[in-house]
Amino acid sequence: MNHALALGILAGLGIILVASGLVPARMPLGDALYRLDAPPAKHVGDSRWWVRLLGTSLVDTAAGRMATRSVRHDLRILGRSPEEHVARHVAMLLVGLLWAPATFGMMAVGGVDVSFVLPLWVSLVFGMVALAVPTLAVRSEAAERRRAFRHAFGCFLDLVAVRLAGGAGVDSALSGSAAAGDGWAFAEIRQALTEARLRGEPSWSGLASLGDAIAVPELQELAASAGLAGDEGARVRVSIASKARSIRVRGLADAEGAAQSASERMSLPVVLLMTGFIVFLGYPAVAQVINGL
Repeated sequence: MNHALALGILAGLGIILVASGLVPARMPLGDALYRLDAPPAKHVGDSRWWVRLLGTSLVDTAAGRMATRSVRHDLRILGRSPEEHVARHVAMLLVGLLWAPATFGMMAVGGVDVSFVLPLWVSLVFGMVALAVPTLAVRSEAAERRRAFRHAFGCFLDLVAVRLAGGAGVDSALSGSAAAGDGWAFAEIRQALTEARLRGEPSWSGLASLGDAIAVPELQELAASAGLAGDEGARVRVSIASKARSIRVRGLADAEGAAQSASERMSLPVVLLMTGFIVFLGYPAVAQVINGL
């Protein structure tokens, strides 16, 4: 009965996987337009064999689009391709599903009598957990990446304000300030300004497009305020200086919150250690009282 149930579940999962690959769902119009207008992601390593084997063939299926739709901005800021993200999902799922059968199989070879039901349920639980791990990891890495970008963007705005105060034009102040940095954030800003200039659009529209691509609202807010200020250098300089100040204040608040969160996490091991110490000391006395009754 247990073997038949397991074979039925595996057969059903295989049929669903094959059907999703042979009859892919239609791509929503919004996703199709986004793929047409989105800038190419800067990623390397898609030629790796495990990405080609596990990700390339599944990225355009319904399951692949579902796995990448909610994290497309995070993948963009990380410079990671959708194929690699799907490949990570598939690899984690295979590890989660096969770890328990492999472990219990080795135990059976060693002479340990193990029921077939336990590894089946363990595989299902591990498989569901494995599906969520890549997405959570990507979101955590992208959040850290955005914090680093905001810090660099605040420095960029300070440089722009200084150049505007020195009499430079808006476009020259932006391009000169973007060329002053060497990090990946300044490289993204330079690329956005270059693309806007090649399209014949204002520089602010390039920053707004970059903010939409990597989900950093400060870029879009700055573009909107600068667009309202027009081409007057004084008004633009005031808007840029205020935005840089707000970014610094937010960065300090985030750093303080992270420090407080780390302090709270440090207290948890101490509490667990004291709890174990109290149980270690109190268990003999409790055991003596219970045995005396």
